Amino acid sequence: MAMTMHVDIVSAEEEIFSGPVEVLVAPASAGEVGIYPRHAPLLSPLKPGEVTIRNGKDERVFYVSGGVLEVQPHVVTVLADTAMRAKDLDEAKALEAKKRAEAMMKDKKSEVDYARAAAELAEAVAQLRTIEKIRKQVGK
Repeated sequence: MAMTMHVDIVSAEEEIFSGPVEVLVAPASAGEVGIYPRHAPLLSPLKPGEVTIRNGKDERVFYVSGGVLEVQPHVVTVLADTAMRAKDLDEAKALEAKKRAEAMMKDKKSEVDYARAAAELAEAVAQLRTIEKIRKQVGK
């Protein structure tokens, strides 16, 4: 039997996942990190992207718009600004948000507008990548 750790993935609205996991992969601010049971304590900001959890051959993908990753020896918490199951992402909305952000970046009126547009663009692109990954998994 493989070792596991307890993982909680929560957003401001709801708890998305809670249970035992063998490995978690998350988009930390310094790059993607893989967390296994008994990992050293860690606290890291998260970028928009996908959080993947695995138990044996079972793999689940979630989208987070940013937040914080806290790792303790037997418990990992993903506290996200927004979190959702990848299968619940809306591709049409993500494409529209991407187009809107790109247009805002072209028509910038101030640095604040540009920074907000860049953040929205990063979030939309992360959602589209997550949708693409889910499609590839279904196609296997």
